[in-house]
Amino acid sequence: MRNNLKVERARHNLTQAALAEKAKVSRQTINAIESGKYIPSTVLALRLSAIFGLPVNALFELEEEDRA
Repeated sequence: MRNNLKVERARHNLTQAALAEKAKVSRQTINAIESGKYIPSTVLALRLSAIFGLPVNALFELEEEDRA
């Protein structure tokens, strides 16, 4: 799964720590999502979507191998 979290975080001038606080997770969780090492739960994906005011699929996108 690809994500645009780092791009949106930069657009909103948020540090990983600030986004983590808003999303009620650790900074390490945000880092792991951005680096593709962790796939967020549905609840967290929806929470991040609400923070940025974007649909979930604007932040997270399935890669071809994930579609099968």
